Amino acid sequence: MGLSDAVQRNWYRSRPTSMVLRALSRLYGWLAQRRRERFECDASLSVGLPVPVIVIGNISVGGTGKTPLTIALVEALRAHGWHPGVVSRGYGGQRRVPELLGDAPDPSEVGDEPCLIRGRTGAPVAVGRDRPAAARLLVEAGVDVVLADDGLQHYRLRRDIEICVIDGTRRFGNGWLLPAGPLRESESRLEDVDFRVCNGGVAREGEVPMRLIGDTAYPLLGEERALPLESLVGRRVHAVAAIGNPRRFFESLRAQRIEVIEHPFPDHHAFTARDLDFADHLPVLMTGKDAVKCIFFARKHWYSVPVRADLPERFIHDLVERLRRVQPHSKRTPGA
Repeated sequence: MGLSDAVQRNWYRSRPTSMVLRALSRLYGWLAQRRRERFECDASLSVGLPVPVIVIGNISVGGTGKTPLTIALVEALRAHGWHPGVVSRGYGGQRRVPELLGDAPDPSEVGDEPCLIRGRTGAPVAVGRDRPAAARLLVEAGVDVVLADDGLQHYRLRRDIEICVIDGTRRFGNGWLLPAGPLRESESRLEDVDFRVCNGGVAREGEVPMRLIGDTAYPLLGEERALPLESLVGRRVHAVAAIGNPRRFFESLRAQRIEVIEHPFPDHHAFTARDLDFADHLPVLMTGKDAVKCIFFARKHWYSVPVRADLPERFIHDLVERLRRVQPHSKRTPGA
């Protein structure tokens, strides 16, 4: 287990005992608050768009389910007459200049999550360290609402709606900010967001429940057939995950009575064929985010297990209504 894994596990097990970490945590919180206040007080520091912007993020380190939610919202908004696009930082990629993704993007260049979103939805996706510049590419492509994947703390792009995703199982750990705990911002930040989405666990009052469903394994090589996960009950498999919280993937497979051999990797890990050489013929199951990187050197019996976000219809209705209320920023009224 690497240092990062050990630190994160400690965050979710106990309160910090180090006075140094506590002091650094308070300093981090003060700096984060000052930075946010600067953007709130000076509108010239942020960039607005002529279309509404929905920011999807979290206040904790690690995966909470932002990308599956983004995919679900792209599909839901499209069903309501909108033409959504997604802007992303492109973590794990090497491109520095803002770019609109084509039909077959390279995850090593533009990041794994943008490739997954582009492949699953077909919606316009733009990546770039300069998020406002990347978002403008979406507007030029005809998008009428921008979803910012993992952008809650990136205040340069002005937003109309904020959605915070919460890990319903781990919640906020020991409640401390970095580096003493897993929080990027204090829990009081939740009072300012428009929607709080709880992924798994038990949603608390005011939170929208979300459930991730993955019941089918799709082969990375096209000549094989998809497998219902129920066909793997009682069988041993290698489970590969390079996501913010690999344990969620492993436990989801165990919940379907599959015997899992765990292979966690750092988030956004750049896989090579050697990483997945397990010297046997057992099936290898991986997340959809990892599959977009491994498909280039895929072997037989390697499968992707994509998940879809199950959300209450009421949440989609409320989001669309909220979006229509900020519609003056746009030129037309989708769904009208």
